[in-house]
Amino acid sequence: MAHKTHETFIGYLPNDAPSFAPMVGLAFQHVLTMFPATVLVAILTKFDVGVTLFGSGLATIVALLLSSWLTGSYIPLYYGSSFSYLAPVIAITATNIYGIDDPAMRIRIAQGGIVMTGILNIFVGILIRFIGKKTIDKILPAEITGSVAMVIGIALAFSALGMASANWAVSLVTLLATILFSVYLRGRGFIGMLPILLGAFVGYATSITLGLVKFQGVIDAAWLRVPNFTFPVFTLGAVLAIAPIAIATIPESTAHLYQISLYVDELALELKRPPVQLSRALGINLICDGIGDAINGMLGGCAGTNYGENNSLMAITRNYSGPTLIAAGVIAMMTGFVGKLEALVNTLPTAVTGGLAIYLFGVIGAQGIALQITKKVNMFDPRKLAIIATILVIGIGGSIGYEGGMIPFYTWKLPAIATAAVVGIFLNAIFVIFPAKQIDDEFDKIHIDKLKIEV
Repeated sequence: MAHKTHETFIGYLPNDAPSFAPMVGLAFQHVLTMFPATVLVAILTKFDVGVTLFGSGLATIVALLLSSWLTGSYIPLYYGSSFSYLAPVIAITATNIYGIDDPAMRIRIAQGGIVMTGILNIFVGILIRFIGKKTIDKILPAEITGSVAMVIGIALAFSALGMASANWAVSLVTLLATILFSVYLRGRGFIGMLPILLGAFVGYATSITLGLVKFQGVIDAAWLRVPNFTFPVFTLGAVLAIAPIAIATIPESTAHLYQISLYVDELALELKRPPVQLSRALGINLICDGIGDAINGMLGGCAGTNYGENNSLMAITRNYSGPTLIAAGVIAMMTGFVGKLEALVNTLPTAVTGGLAIYLFGVIGAQGIALQITKKVNMFDPRKLAIIATILVIGIGGSIGYEGGMIPFYTWKLPAIATAAVVGIFLNAIFVIFPAKQIDDEFDKIHIDKLKIEV
């Protein structure tokens, strides 16, 4: 049975369920947080926005219910469209690389690659269930997962500023309002859990005042619409182009889980309740990721991942309620069918989402740092420094410096984030297979000398 914490509003743990009215507000805030990036990916890849929203909500609900069934606790993550897949998907949907002139068929071919991405994630998740978390921690230590999280956040910085530049005044008002709400309303009851929503309202009201919001699209839109669901077509080329991007999203997803586990257990300690230890469910988390991609690929939605933006929202508001995320999934699915609702949300100016994105994307990067601090990553260890430095430069430099985040490498073009993750994993594997014992001995001696001094 879901536990309720109405008295203090310190926060909600994964199995906590707010009452109906607060839940709707909190759920809508989640939808608002995921909406800009999820819809933007759909627009850029030419996927149907309604299908993408529907698939996002359905993937989230299925993942939450499955994780609750398998672990006894919801894994509080929201599934939205991933920027990591943009380059290979756009290469298929926006060009004629397969000699196919029909745009709808191109989307169906890309769907095939997305489904296979889901299957790859599921396979890795099942593998982890067999080999254990300790083994995967050796393969994906905090210096990799934390650095990939930093890359994801910082690499999106240019996108955030690009959206903000649509109207700097509106963006800065939105950003400042959101920050002030998140700081000064913290701990002040339910209202303190809605800084992103409140900041968006301020930005939206400012935009209306400046005449930037047009409601004609809402007036013209039908009340009900059926999203343009399509079935996948499988081709080897699309599978080989899209599926390997999971190499980037697996460390990203792992980092998100570790981050949210850290914050959830901190809240549990404050509430004097047992730690949830979500990080133990790493394999199940990746299986849920894979099922989410498979759902989107089968329906015609964009490839996705669990969202760092929504993790940031939960860290800011201390609302980790699984039932609230399920409600958010239902709202997202409804948005795909309600034409006027989708049209109304689409009136949110780009500048407002840019102001929100500056804060949210920055928090993603900061959470990557927090993860490494919590896991006590030794920055004086040359092995860890090499992994962190390489991931940051390849991931950030490649994402910002090259079109579509594709690094030219001889005759190939490599996706920056995926390449950064692969290089980090490769370097770590070298250090695991060929240990540098003299470095470990050096740190052991320093630790012993420090203890002697303290004694």
